[in-house]
Amino acid sequence: MDYGFYEILQLIGALGVFLFGMKVMSDALLKLAGNKMRSILATMTSNRFLGILTGFFITSVIQSSSATTLMVVSFSNAGLLTLTESISVIMGANIGTTITAWLITILGFKVSMSAIALPLVGFGFAFTFAKKEQTKNIGGFIIGFALLFIGLQFLKEAMPDIKSNPEILEFLSRYTDLGYLSILLFLLIGTILTVVIQSSSATMALTLIMTAEGWIPFEMAAAMVLGENIGTTITANLAAIVANYQAKRTARAHLIFNIIGVVWMLVLFYPFLKFISWMSVKFGSESPYVSAAAIPVAISLFHTTFNVINTFLLVWFVNPIARFVERIVPEKIDPGKSVDEPKFLTEGALKYPETAIATLIKESKYLFKNAVFEIVAHALNIHRQDIKSDLKLKKVIKKSNILFETDIRELYTTRIKHIYGEIIKFASKAQSTLSLTEAQNREIAEIKIANRRMVEIIKDVNELSRNVTLYLNSENPHIKKEYDKLRKRIAKVLRIIYLFRTEKENRKYYKTLSKLKEEAKANVYKENLDIDNLIRKDLITVDMASSLVNDNDNVNDMIKNLIIVAELLYGKKDTLLENDIKKAPID
Repeated sequence: MDYGFYEILQLIGALGVFLFGMKVMSDALLKLAGNKMRSILATMTSNRFLGILTGFFITSVIQSSSATTLMVVSFSNAGLLTLTESISVIMGANIGTTITAWLITILGFKVSMSAIALPLVGFGFAFTFAKKEQTKNIGGFIIGFALLFIGLQFLKEAMPDIKSNPEILEFLSRYTDLGYLSILLFLLIGTILTVVIQSSSATMALTLIMTAEGWIPFEMAAAMVLGENIGTTITANLAAIVANYQAKRTARAHLIFNIIGVVWMLVLFYPFLKFISWMSVKFGSESPYVSAAAIPVAISLFHTTFNVINTFLLVWFVNPIARFVERIVPEKIDPGKSVDEPKFLTEGALKYPETAIATLIKESKYLFKNAVFEIVAHALNIHRQDIKSDLKLKKVIKKSNILFETDIRELYTTRIKHIYGEIIKFASKAQSTLSLTEAQNREIAEIKIANRRMVEIIKDVNELSRNVTLYLNSENPHIKKEYDKLRKRIAKVLRIIYLFRTEKENRKYYKTLSKLKEEAKANVYKENLDIDNLIRKDLITVDMASSLVNDNDNVNDMIKNLIIVAELLYGKKDTLLENDIKKAPID
């Protein structure tokens, strides 16, 4: 057999051209349709059947189940997709990936693409000189598409000729007549090849060529396809190693779904292959048991039929699969991050605009809920649990007369300052490195505004806290009453915001917040009259009046800022880009 090291290098090179063509084509398609695809993925997965259709559609368009799966893992990592939604999308992606096999079978074996592939590269190359990015990407797609079939032609030519080298077939025949052991062996070969090459499409192309050249029979090729189904899950599992538990769950669900499919297929393997042979003949092809040339069509049919039936069977068990995955991958909060470190901002989230925005919102909500809300409550000498309770606010204020030892500036430095800086840095990086739509750019701008308002709230409450501490147990009942009013007003806003962000039916709370914001804008004049009245009657001192006037203004600003933050982070609202309050952060 004249097949040495040089010929092996040719084979590897041909595979490289094929893989490069697949990557160029897939990358160009992602740039052409990526924004739309990700938007569909984020919004069209409300039930399992929509999720399957979404996964099928995206994979069919971008021609890469790995790209779809990695997108799903990233979206799970950012909390954009639930586990059940992710599983349904992956099910659809498994069906979508069969389109590639048909593309290779029809255009690579039934139609000779090699004659027009090279002219296509030249045609696509001309597009790359265009000024428009969209036109350049179309050129990239054409070049990738042509390279795919150039690589496929090279692969066919690099494969050793069985007629000239019958000893190769003799070598393989030792492993094709071992019954189920042969099936398991070729399943393992398919898995290893896919893991090594990191492309189920490339392994499928190799399998189809091996069958067309007569290297392996129909049964062994089908076993390799089953192995490819397991091997293709490795990409997502590798990506999930550095991700959070949600992404790990999604990757494990992909593996479990494909393994279940392979297990039941192995039980029904030979009857199912006879059914595929019958279908092939019905569709006008020859039986794959009779003609080696008919095997590529039969394998593509096997791949599609298996994935469609597997999805149809397991779609009813999405929730049990999700529960099983949740059991083997428990929820895990990263204990290593200190209180002043961001909890969700990661480099991986900067891969897509949708994940970057979702991560920014998540981090901002966490900051508001766990730092700002607590600091404001403690600055007013009120327990957070009292604000969240059903206890009347009048009673809450009355019972909250024990002074807390609260250093607002220290709390700001240790719990907010660094995280605020990281959020702004992450947001700015997203705006400068990602290809954002106008709406996405505006959304990130709103998140930055929400965080700036949080810092302004802390500055206002820092000034208010000193006088609350001074007058909380004052012997002057009038000044105490006025400060209790201020505390009650903020406590009311905090309670409504808590209900607004936790209750499903929150429209009435949104209306209440809008009303409170308008009241805060209109209250300034009325409150100044009340303070003037207290001074005229000598009920408070001039110093008390001065503090009260300043703190009234601070409270009104705080209320407006608290409500704006709630609207920006939790509300389905029109964009709020108000700039009526421009204050410098705490030094």
